[in-house]
Amino acid sequence: MDIVVDILKYLFVFVAGGITGFFIAKHFMQKYLKQNPPINEEMIKALMSQMGRTPSQKQVNQMMKNMEKYM
Repeated sequence: MDIVVDILKYLFVFVAGGITGFFIAKHFMQKYLKQNPPINEEMIKALMSQMGRTPSQKQVNQMMKNMEKYM
């Protein structure tokens, strides 16, 4: 009976540690992405220029807002 209780304790600690680690990693990842966004205005301008369009600042701002919405 003692072995079952010990196994349950270890299992509980393992699961709790995994959940805690997940949320800590999620927090640090969101903080990193906010400080270092994967795309910026220059990249958007270059991308639209490659597609043959000359983007206005309004279009670039609109794209940036859409990108921020999904982060």
